[in-house]
Amino acid sequence: MTDSTFSPVQKKWRLVRAWAGRHPVWCAWQVTYRCNFRCRFCNYWALAARPEDEPPASAYADGSQKLAGMGTLLISLAGGEPLLRSDIPEIVAAVGRYHFPFLTTNGWLVTPEVARDIMRAGCWGVSVSIDYADPARHDARRGVAGAWEQAWRAVEMLSQARVHRWQRVNVIAVLMDDNAGQMEELLAMARRRKAYFMVQPYGRLKTGSPAYVHRDGQVSGRLLALHGRFRNFLSNPYYLDRFDAFLAGGVPHCRAGRAFFNIDETGDVSICVERRGRPVANLYRDGVGVVQRRLRQAARGNTCQGCWYNCRGEIESLYHPAGLLKSLPTLLFDRGAASDG
Repeated sequence: MTDSTFSPVQKKWRLVRAWAGRHPVWCAWQVTYRCNFRCRFCNYWALAARPEDEPPASAYADGSQKLAGMGTLLISLAGGEPLLRSDIPEIVAAVGRYHFPFLTTNGWLVTPEVARDIMRAGCWGVSVSIDYADPARHDARRGVAGAWEQAWRAVEMLSQARVHRWQRVNVIAVLMDDNAGQMEELLAMARRRKAYFMVQPYGRLKTGSPAYVHRDGQVSGRLLALHGRFRNFLSNPYYLDRFDAFLAGGVPHCRAGRAFFNIDETGDVSICVERRGRPVANLYRDGVGVVQRRLRQAARGNTCQGCWYNCRGEIESLYHPAGLLKSLPTLLFDRGAASDG
């Protein structure tokens, strides 16, 4: 492969080819599991490697080029809190040469300068985690006073820092035991700031605890009704329609390892983020053919129904005709800021 940067049109074409060839189209690349928060519904921070064991940005450049052998990917740069890495703009730029980089953050470390650097590096989208319309409840679950106010400031700073029409700023909420009634208000708050909104259900694989699982009746219908009313509700309706099935026992036929996969902060590859303790290859030591073959092997016989995260449900929507039709405008066409209308 030549050492060149793909244009947006080339990336989209290569993404379509990867999908048509049944290659993975989504990669969750955890740049660090370190986190400055101690959220009650997540314990990823307890698994963090030492900062000195995290590869430099130059490794992401090499790894990104290697992954391009699969085709262009949608790559989520997450963790942990990715902004704990001061070189995150360089990582975004390295991944963005061949792929579509997205970033998820709690917003605490966002400043006007950080927002500018991330957007200028070519980030296609940034999601800020906000779970409640009520600041006190959000701060209590996140374990940091002032987290809610700073998260909304981060949304505003990131929106103002966009340099391309296709760059999106999202609010992403985790549906838990006590916040289903706040989704409409969160949607309205995001819309006022010209931001999109996405939601995913908490799953016990995150911590091993069922304490935060939503149990208050049927939720898919309510979410789909909100989707019909709010143009900035970005979650795929096919994905939302299966929340009830997940909460009632799970959604079968997981495509982990076939449609999506995970890379941890040391380059270990697994079929999903919750299988990070069972890596099948290492991006830096193994060839891309080895990575693909071992992912397919590990995916065989996978009967897990333990999550319905965005990285699973939104990608699996692409393999259903109705879900694909809903996703095409988002994936293939540039969309500006979310409308106030």
